[in-house]
Formats: sequence, C-alpha cells, structure tokens
Amino acid sequence: MSHQSNLIADNIEQYLHEHENKDLLRFITCGSVDDGKSTLIGRLLHDSKMIFEDQLAAITQASKTSGTTGDTVDLALLVDGLQSEREQGITIDVAYRFFSTDKRKFIIADTPGHEQYTRNMATGASTASLAIILIDARYGVQTQTRRHSFIADLLGIEHLVIAINKMDLVDFSEQRFNEIVEEYRAFATNLQASDIRFVPMSALNGDNVVNRSEQTPWYSGETLIELLENTEISRDQNLTDLRLPVQYVNRPNLDFRGYCGTLAAGVLRPGQAVKALPSGKTSKVARVVTFDGDLSEAYPGQAITVTLEDEIDISRGDWLVSAEADVPLSNAFTADIVWMHETPLTPGKLYDFKLATRDLSGQVRGIEYQVDVNTLEKHTTDALELNAIARCEVELTAAIPVDDYRTSPGTGSFIIIDRLTNVTVGAGMIRAVAEREGDDTPTTDWAAFERDLNTLVRKHFPHWEAKDIRELFNAK
Repeated sequence: MSHQSNLIADNIEQYLHEHENKDLLRFITCGSVDDGKSTLIGRLLHDSKMIFEDQLAAITQASKTSGTTGDTVDLALLVDGLQSEREQGITIDVAYRFFSTDKRKFIIADTPGHEQYTRNMATGASTASLAIILIDARYGVQTQTRRHSFIADLLGIEHLVIAINKMDLVDFSEQRFNEIVEEYRAFATNLQASDIRFVPMSALNGDNVVNRSEQTPWYSGETLIELLENTEISRDQNLTDLRLPVQYVNRPNLDFRGYCGTLAAGVLRPGQAVKALPSGKTSKVARVVTFDGDLSEAYPGQAITVTLEDEIDISRGDWLVSAEADVPLSNAFTADIVWMHETPLTPGKLYDFKLATRDLSGQVRGIEYQVDVNTLEKHTTDALELNAIARCEVELTAAIPVDDYRTSPGTGSFIIIDRLTNVTVGAGMIRAVAEREGDDTPTTDWAAFERDLNTLVRKHFPHWEAKDIRELFNAK
C-alpha cells in the first residue's frame, strides 16, 4: 500500500511521471470530540510509510509529555501541532496533510469536533470530494455526527465513509457494528449523498485502516485505504455546463488579449462558440493558452488563458459560458448560509459579496428559516448567530449570472465580507433565483447599464468619470 516503488531506484523519471499523473482525492475527517480523527490520520500516514524518521522521533518524544496513549506513540500529534491542541488533546484548527499510495494521491483535512469550531469544519469540507465521518463504537451516532454529516451534505460531498472506530473497545462486536449502521442509515434518509460506505476499525491499533484486521472475520468489505483508493470521483465534476469566471484580462501587447481564469465546469476547446455574461455577446474560442503551451481542450480546475476571435468587452468578474447556455441573470437569489462570526448576521445590513471572481455589495433581505443541525428541523429566526446555518434571501446591487451550487460549486458559492473590518463573516451556497410574489416588474441590468455608461463617458466626456454621471442623474 505504500507509495514507495522499485522505480525510485531503477527509473526515477518514469516514477515521477507516474506519480505526477496519479489521481488526486481531497477528503476530510470529521465527527464528535475524541472519536479518533487525528489518530486515524496519523495511522494512515504511518502505515502507508509517509512519516519521516525525524518526524517519528519528534512525536515519540512529544508523546511522553503530551500523549494520550500511555507508553505507545500518540500518532494524533502528527496533525495536532498547536500547543493548545496538545495541552487539551483536541483539534482546534484545520490541519492539512499529504500522502500517496500506488494508485492515488491524497490531501487530508483534519477538522475539529467541537461545536464552537463548526465553521472550521465547513472550511475544510468546502474543497473535499469525500468525508470520513468517525463514530465511536461505544456511543454510536452523536449530535456532532449528525451535524457534520449535514454540513458535508450541504456542501455537496457525495461520498461519505462512516468509519466506526474503537471497535477494540467493544470486542469487535459484529452486532454493535450492525446497530450503528442501522442507526446511521435511518438518519441518512434526510441526506442527499449518493454513496455511503461503512467500515469497522481501530485507528489506534490499525485494524482495517491500511491492513485488514484478523479481529473482524465477519467483515468482508474493503479497508479504509481501499475505499479511498477505489472511490470514483471523476464523474463528480460537471463536464457539461461550461463556466469560466474571468479573473484577469491579459494585455501584454497590441497583438494579444487573453482572458485568464480557472475553469470551474465544462470542457473548453478552440473553435467552441461561447457567450460572455452578463453582456450576452457571443464569439468563438481562438486559443486555449497555458504556460506550457496551447491546449486542445481544458478541463475543470485548470488555470487557462482564452483568446477569442472577436473583440468583445469582457472584464474581471464576467463569465464565459456556452453560446447556447441559458443562465439566469438576477440580483436576487436564495442561498444556504453558514455564519462564521461572533457578530450575528442582521438582515438589511450592507455586506460585500464575493462570487467567483466578482465583488459587489448586497444584503441578506430575509431569513426563510434556520436549520437545527442536530435534528434537521427548521424554525424561524431574526438573526444568525455564530455557526448557524439558514436558508436566506440575498439581494445584490447588480444583476449577475446565477448557478445552483450542486450543479457548479465553483460558480454557485460565495463568501460574505464585513465592509468595515474586511473579515469574512459567512459563506453561502446558491440554491435558486429568488421569486418575488406579485412583482412582475423586470429587474434592471445595472451591470450592463454601467458598462454602457462608461463607454459613453469615455467617448464624449473623457475628463469625467462614470460615477459622476450616475450621481448627477441619480440613476442608481
């Protein structure tokens, strides 16, 4: 299972080539306090031969003063590096670690289990494709188990591995394992995750983590590392709906104008007909440029520069989509918001919103309901406290393209920034364009208005600024 290979000694270039082209899986570990999340990661790193000798010596020494496993090495110290974490024996901040096997590369996010650090767990889950949710075999499904499962599902993670840990403390009881599986499945009927697996294990001793355990002859499924290696994630990407948020317009000379960004969804090829949003202007892709040369096609996650056959006005924050795509433009939508600051969210207060590569102002117009993450029940509220999750109505100062988060996470998500302190106070996932009852008045496309106004000013009043014209006529 180790990443080590004979090619390292025999043909290092071939090994590096194979390693570079391995699939990458990002996953998180989550669950209640003391379920063994950090110990599990330490065990994965140790048994896959990804701990250097000096690291092992350091945690061996630290185990004598900060360890919680008696005379044995406390592998949790590999990720619990903060002094406060080691003093309390808990995880506070999100810790990231890398390891690999012959089949795949992995980036792990170890997230906290305490309720007051729920926002940290949401941060780690935002880039993950899979979540390992640990359950202490002695206690079964806990409140924090349900909370983390709900947040992982809310963030669109489709693959859940339910690791029933500390089976050694219940004598590797098959009956106890089946009881917890049944209990979790009953709860999971409220989740949208399409792939849920269960594995009995002991992270402390390594049972069914990397190596199959002799203590569970009744379990015929895959070990944890086998589940991680074999989970199919390539189909999770949206390769149908083209989305390229423009981050920068590259204009090094008179002969080149490129639009730079990271492809969020879809496949982009030269010759493909595209449309710029929100203007609606169409053109065709001339080249897909990268540092290593032009591409015949680009896939989600690649940073690219696109040139077009026609000179159309595209700025930072605009999107390139397929020419036939029907993407709604609106300044209002509903979204699930995770509040991440001690100061409560107040409806009607002006915040800065960052959606993909665009920044603009707006407000939370109203809170439809708050979700009790312990029971998944919905109730009304007037404000959102720290770590609260709610379905809200958001209104912005300009119309923008609106994507459903589950269809395209890269363009269907946003963060909320306090205008005074510049601190990120919330994160949101767009669900739908907001509908206003009894209001058939079309929404003014202020973004298009502003661009046209700027064009007019540059042509006839070069010494004026667009904002001066707007203020003069009180247009916006």
